[in-house]
Amino acid sequence: MRRVLAKAGGLELLDLLANGLTGTDLTTLLLEVFRRRADRLTPAEVMRRYRTDRFVTPAPTGFAQIRRAEDFLLSALPDDFQMLTLAPLVPLAAHTAVATVDPRKVVATIRGSEVAADPTNALALEAAHRRSQALAADPRSAVPVRMAASQRVVRAQHFDAPGMLAHFQLFALVTAGRDTGSRTFEQQHLVEHLQFAVRAMARAGVRRTEIRITCLDESAAPILARTRTELAGTPGIDIIDDPDRVTGRGYYTDLCYKIYATIHGQQLEIADGGFVDWTQRLTGNRKERLLIGGFGVDRLATMLTPPTDTEPSPPRQTS
Repeated sequence: MRRVLAKAGGLELLDLLANGLTGTDLTTLLLEVFRRRADRLTPAEVMRRYRTDRFVTPAPTGFAQIRRAEDFLLSALPDDFQMLTLAPLVPLAAHTAVATVDPRKVVATIRGSEVAADPTNALALEAAHRRSQALAADPRSAVPVRMAASQRVVRAQHFDAPGMLAHFQLFALVTAGRDTGSRTFEQQHLVEHLQFAVRAMARAGVRRTEIRITCLDESAAPILARTRTELAGTPGIDIIDDPDRVTGRGYYTDLCYKIYATIHGQQLEIADGGFVDWTQRLTGNRKERLLIGGFGVDRLATMLTPPTDTEPSPPRQTS
């Protein structure tokens, strides 16, 4: 940064761009800058960039494989979840204002928006909007908002591990509602989310699903107890306490989970979720509650054996 600022005119320029211009004026300036830079590029330079830019290369996982994995997830989604087609962009700071995400891991645009990095953030915005409307009509409304989406997202950080991509498909679901006491919201909807996950994995042919749950607060113990009771006896799943989990602390509240699937002798992390305070902060109402979950569609797709002519098609959406 020092090198760039020394060449561009010093900290005064950075302060002007960050704080001295309105959003509209900054957009106007940047549009002209990038117009001029684009005018200088030749077709050969564009082709060279296409060959080397990790953000623009096609996914190594085939369309049919991804679609098949999505179908298994969609077929397991309860009927009262609404599937949304999300926009590819969200407002600037949508990923960072309410979550502990480094802005440098998100691809910002010159028009004051961000490329989607996680569909749960966009779903949370829509959930907060709908809950605000419900609260305007009835300040004590506890009617839940259930939504899901499948979206191609982009992450700007570098991944060194095999199979980690700059862009990938995520299937996400959220449930937003109101605290009605006795942890009723948390107990009911966590079970619903995990039952969905178990159904989806079973329909995908996963023979063993491991749910690792981390209580982030002692007060969340009844939620875990209810979850164990509700899922007891479900074939093919293991529920494991994971108190040593490091990731997600400060991001999730109360309780979070990871889901691992084993198929063909291979175990991979497929999903991550938990409770967050985003709708509380977006609506300014501390009684609001939100549960989110995200499934790695590319990762699930690579685990599954490619379909054959004799293999039954996944069932379509049922409850």
